[in-house]
This record gives sequence, C-alpha cells and structure tokens, in this order.
Amino acid sequence: MTHDDLALLPVPATGTTAATAAPDAASLAALARRVGGPVLAPGDEGYDAERSGFQLAYRHRPAVIVGAESAGDVVAAVRFARDQGLPVAVQATGHGLSAATDGGLLISTRRMAGVTVDPAARTARVAAGGVWGQVVAAAAPHGLAPLNGSSPGVGVISYTLGGGVGILARTYGYAADLVRSVDLVTADGRLRQLTADRDPELFGALLGGGHGLGVVTAMECALVPVARVYGGQLVFGGAQLDAVLAAYPDWTATLPDELTSSLALLAYPDLPQLPEELRGRHLAHVRIAFTGGAAEGERLVAPLRALGPRVSDDLREMPYAESHTIHRDPSDPHAYDGDNALLSGLDAAALRRVAALTGPTAPAMCVVQLNHLGGAMARRGGAAGAVGHRDARFALRVLSPLGGAGDEGGGPSLATVRALHAEVLAAVAPWRLGRSVNFLFGGHGARPDAAEVARSVHDAAEHAHLAALKAVHDPENLFRFHPAGAGEGAGAAE
Repeated sequence: MTHDDLALLPVPATGTTAATAAPDAASLAALARRVGGPVLAPGDEGYDAERSGFQLAYRHRPAVIVGAESAGDVVAAVRFARDQGLPVAVQATGHGLSAATDGGLLISTRRMAGVTVDPAARTARVAAGGVWGQVVAAAAPHGLAPLNGSSPGVGVISYTLGGGVGILARTYGYAADLVRSVDLVTADGRLRQLTADRDPELFGALLGGGHGLGVVTAMECALVPVARVYGGQLVFGGAQLDAVLAAYPDWTATLPDELTSSLALLAYPDLPQLPEELRGRHLAHVRIAFTGGAAEGERLVAPLRALGPRVSDDLREMPYAESHTIHRDPSDPHAYDGDNALLSGLDAAALRRVAALTGPTAPAMCVVQLNHLGGAMARRGGAAGAVGHRDARFALRVLSPLGGAGDEGGGPSLATVRALHAEVLAAVAPWRLGRSVNFLFGGHGARPDAAEVARSVHDAAEHAHLAALKAVHDPENLFRFHPAGAGEGAGAAE
C-alpha cells in the first residue's frame, strides 16, 4: 500500500493573480469551440467524475475544467485562464494532490495517454496522461524498461518531474536523470520543446523542482536494457519483526548498486476479507529488485532469510513486465494523507520507535516505507539539476488511510493522522536532511509548516534559484496550486 506519487514543490512567486468570478456562459462556449475535449462547469454532467482521481480524500473544486485531448487544448486552456485571471491546476491520474483548487481552471490530461517507443534509440515518448504501466508494456517486447515507480497506475509526467524514485533507482538513478526532452506550455500560452542543449536552465529546473513553471504536455525519456529482474517480497512477523528492524539498515550497507530495496511496516486490521496470514498481524515487508541475476540475488538476500521463518517469500526471477507485483500497490482509489523525510542514516533503535508508533496500538492505521537510496541516485547525472538531497541514504515515508474527505467519514481525523505522522518523523530527526518531492501528500489548505516544507525540498541556494526562475517564467503566479502538498498542480499532470 505505497505510492510513487508526485508532490509539488512549493516555489514562492513574486506576484499574485487574483482569481476573478467564474467565467460566464458565453466565455465558456467560446472556449469549448477552441478545444477538442469537454469544457465543464459545476453542475454539468461529468464535472464530478472529471475532477476526481485516485486520491479520494480531496478533490479540486474548479470554476471550469478543460478535458484536454491535445497539446493545443492545453495551450487554449492556459490562454483562456490567463485572459480570465483564473489560476491553473493540472490533473491526470490524481494519485497525489496539492492545495486543491477552489475556483480557477483545472486542466485534466487523462485523455492524453499516448506512448511511443523507439527501440533503436532506446527512448519512449509519453503524453501528459500516460501511466507507467503503459510504458512498461510498450518497452518490454524490445527488452527495454523505463525507470518506473512501483505502481503501474501512477502518471509518468508528474512522477518524473518530482525526481522519480523507482524500482531500478539505485542501478540507473532518478527517472528525471534519463529525460531527453520536455514539451512545456508556459504562462504566456506558448508551447515549447525543451532540451538540455537548447534550454539548460529551465530544462534542469523542471526535473526535480520545476513545478509552477508551466504545463508539461509530453516528455521523452531514455529506456534501459532490462528484460528480467530478480525480485519480490520477504515478509516477516512475530519474533522475526524485531530482527528485521535491527538488520535491515546494516544489510543495505553491503549491497551493490544493482539491488534496490525497501522495507514496509504495516499493522493489518483483523478483518475477515484479509488473507488469514495477514489478518491482525504487524508485518515487515522487504521488497527486492535486482538486475544481476537470480543466483547472485539469492546470495545477497541470504542474510535476511537467515533471520528466521517468513510469513511469505516469493523472490524469483521475472519478466520486467511483472515488476508491479514486487510492491503490490493498491489499484483502487482511496483516501489518504502522508509525509516523508530524507535521511542521512538510521539506526535500529529509531526504526523500532517508528514501528512502535505505527503498530497495532496506533491511533490511525499507518503504512511506513523505508526506501534504500544511494547508488546511481547519489550521482548528479544528466540535466536533472533540481533533484534535491542526492546524498540521502534513506527515504522514510508514512501514509495513513482516511475515512473520507479530510475529516469526514468513519476513519481517523486528519488532525489525528498528521499528529501521528509528526511523531514518526520526530523519531528520525537526528538524521533528517529534508523531504522528497515525490512523497509529499496533502489536500485542502497548506500544512501549518508550509514555509518549512518549501525549504526542506532543496537546499537554500537551489530553492532561491527555482524561485528566481518562477519569477521570470510565471511572474503573475498563474500556476499556483502547489503551496505545501503533494501530487499535482501546474507543471505536472499526476
């Protein structure tokens, strides 16, 4: 139950764009004649479905939605929003959500889902609504793979703009490191194709921190020669749980770059619909993806197997097209909120504290995931200049389901969840470097520490650089829905 969702970088702007009243019927009719997709206002049939996504806790409440079918539709929508004084947000799959729009214009890109693979050049071109499952399926027949995340339903563009910590990350780096070009609609309503050679500053800023600089309508990324992977999960519980918590940080220090792993902690409720081996148990899931073959993979995981019996053990060599089975992320939309910390290290005592806070007695159900970073991610490669904190050794994520929209529904309140998450992050404070853009989750309204969130994503110099670019490329703050949350907003399409 984890997500490789995108969070939007809260880059401050030097100007403001005050939203005007909702556009009148004549203006909306004129816009509808200029675009191929639907134009929807509150009360229209399809409005609620169009503004909904994978994240059910929060939804945008725009004055108008443009269901874009092409880059031309995006250009028309941005020009309309600029002329009407409407701020702009973007949504494709809706896995994550920044401060939700209340008014303004929402560009829905889910219809722009085209994926084209060039096997000779080892590249994939992905439109704004494309998801990773499509790219994996298109690349696999050629013995190639993208630097995708763990969930096949996550949008490619937003994930990559946030950096992209994927299944092969320690071997090949962040997804942003392999981007070759970006098609961007800027605040002045122009469509530009950016590359590292032609536009190094803006191109580099987009990759890891450029949200709020425009709307990306397509992206070309390099593919890697991976046809098979050794992977799956080792699941431990009972007496072995504590042993795993003690062993995992030290075990990761011995691994080659070809092995990417994570540790997930989850206290399963005692519900009859769950498999008996999970029901009511507190379990540790060690997820493995290794590109060096099954025999060497078996040797590398032997120290973990030596910890004792497993609840389950499905490590195997598989076609890369089956890599989504490693993490088994949920495919059904649901409501959630979460936060994260990038860490310079971690000891067993702190990990035990995290497990205790989020275990069976926690006031809210938590999914904790500790991603092992480093390897190729630590090397500043390509033009992805805005990926922050590359020296981090781990990323700790905590996510909790919510009962409904924010504090509504039968689950824990948002206040309860966020207080618990703050305790979890306090337990790892001695190692904390900052936050990952990809793993911030949010919704209506900014977190109380919005300014701190903004500063934590990058160091002070990079943050100032991105703010300066924002002032140049969007001086009126047209693309503003990204103050301190996650997932989507202008500049992305998640």
